[in-house]
Amino acid sequence: MSLKQLDVRGEICPYPMMKAVQALKRLKPDEAGLEVITDHAPALETIPTQAVRLGYTSVIEETGSPEWTITLTRK
Repeated sequence: MSLKQLDVRGEICPYPMMKAVQALKRLKPDEAGLEVITDHAPALETIPTQAVRLGYTSVIEETGSPEWTITLTRK
């Protein structure tokens, strides 16, 4: 199973969260989840919160300064 990627660097709330939710809803059955790349710190709270509501778990990894990868996978 593969992870789809979504790059929302340079975007501010609520757009990273809205785009992540849209992408999660469009995932195909053979896609395990979504990797969201962001440089907007508030997205570290909004994206995982919405993902849990849709049945996903989240792992946040700092990959730069400031930059994070939020990995959302199906439960």
